Amino acid sequence: MDSKLAPSGPILSQRWPARRLWLRVLAAAALLAALAWAAATAALWLQQEALLFHPVPLPADAPLASAPDVQEHFVDVPGARLSVLELRLPAPRGVVFFLHGNGDNLQTWFVNTDFYRRAGFDLVMMDYRGYGKSTGNIESEAQLHADVEAVWRSVAPRYQGLHLVLYGRSLGTGLAAALATQLQPDLTVLVSPYLSLVALAREHYPWVPPQIVRYPLRSDLAVAHIRSPLLIVHGDRDTLIPMTHAERLQALAPAARLVRIAGAGHGDVHEFPAYKQLLAEALGALR
Repeated sequence: MDSKLAPSGPILSQRWPARRLWLRVLAAAALLAALAWAAATAALWLQQEALLFHPVPLPADAPLASAPDVQEHFVDVPGARLSVLELRLPAPRGVVFFLHGNGDNLQTWFVNTDFYRRAGFDLVMMDYRGYGKSTGNIESEAQLHADVEAVWRSVAPRYQGLHLVLYGRSLGTGLAAALATQLQPDLTVLVSPYLSLVALAREHYPWVPPQIVRYPLRSDLAVAHIRSPLLIVHGDRDTLIPMTHAERLQALAPAARLVRIAGAGHGDVHEFPAYKQLLAEALGALR
């Protein structure tokens, strides 16, 4: 070999340490990335309740209703007392058991009572643990479902032989869908629903493994077992829970009716005349 073309010993000895240095840098960067991912997933696991639930507590003496046909009571559950409001008509055609979204409390959710009076339906709504005047803290999905069932059992005897409508809004849709599989009500209404919180987390946090989600709320598994009428309502401008979630739920329950509310987002769908007319017609159709 031509000695002028062959690399000299000192040059080789300089290249190998440089290569080892870069390998160490890359390994350190990979380790830091892995530690950051582990820390982020651990924080998500530990802080999941703070991410999912945004309660607004109220003092124990805060007034929730003034109308004479609206009553407030509490339901005792293990470790907490749940605040419940009821619109009670003299001769209702049935009851709407309403499971609200993940923010605020009954002061902001228990509204439009005149709508239900005109429809001839009682309205029953609960605050989850930590919301409004409800005590305690949400600790698991199983606890959430158990609380919902306890509140329903507390009012169910009054509605024997009358129409039952389960209504879920946003967070409450997963709870309503699960309860509907047990009760098979006359009508289940899911407004702004999600396929599951696992699917929703995958869209917002694609780096999170599904096992991290401690509140999967699998509406996709529930809707296939709802044998009674199912109405799915979604705003076509919802950016928090995209319309595709409602469409995929409807595909899993082909007998369900899916209605798109044109121009509605996530938090304002109830303000659209098309939504109000749809719900009034759905309740009026129950005979």
